[in-house]
Amino acid sequence: MAMKTHKAVFLDKDGTLIDDIPFNVDPTRIQLSPESAEGLRSLADAGYRLVVITNQSGVARGFFTSDDLKPVERRLQELLQAIGVPLAGFYYCPHHPEGCVPAYAVSCTCRKPQPGQLRRAAQELALNLPQSWFIGDILDDVEAGRNAGCRTVLLDNGHETEWVMTPQRQPELVAADINEAARLILQDGQGVATP
Repeated sequence: MAMKTHKAVFLDKDGTLIDDIPFNVDPTRIQLSPESAEGLRSLADAGYRLVVITNQSGVARGFFTSDDLKPVERRLQELLQAIGVPLAGFYYCPHHPEGCVPAYAVSCTCRKPQPGQLRRAAQELALNLPQSWFIGDILDDVEAGRNAGCRTVLLDNGHETEWVMTPQRQPELVAADINEAARLILQDGQGVATP
């Protein structure tokens, strides 16, 4: 079993890492969120592995297939590579209990706020969850991070609409964008890569 030695910053995809275009799988419409390049570079330079964690209920709803997400992942890799940042992993949940595709119309342990995607990434990429962070734009992201044992940053960018607060949905930090989130994470004193 691999030792959990690497720190990570888990990133929600839609509304956090990229502009939020609902159910979009067209790579030409994918752009990094404004005010993110500097922060992503500083996190990578500090030794954090960057991992995308995303719910993709469009698969369960029949809007697109899992194969349609492969070009999306490639586009994210290209965009990040263009700013000098490697993408360590891309994880998605294709499920939704109200879906119309029977194989995916289920309750699962990987749909945020459940922690399954983060735990899978930690296992496959040898990540230390207590030394890692989750940055997301809604409280389900915060809850998923906390359920997995990560610290969390909520991007208060207007995407959360329900504001149902519980202790598991309380972020450690709140930021306006990824650049600010990165500065706060690195100021936390935990920004040095684990040897």
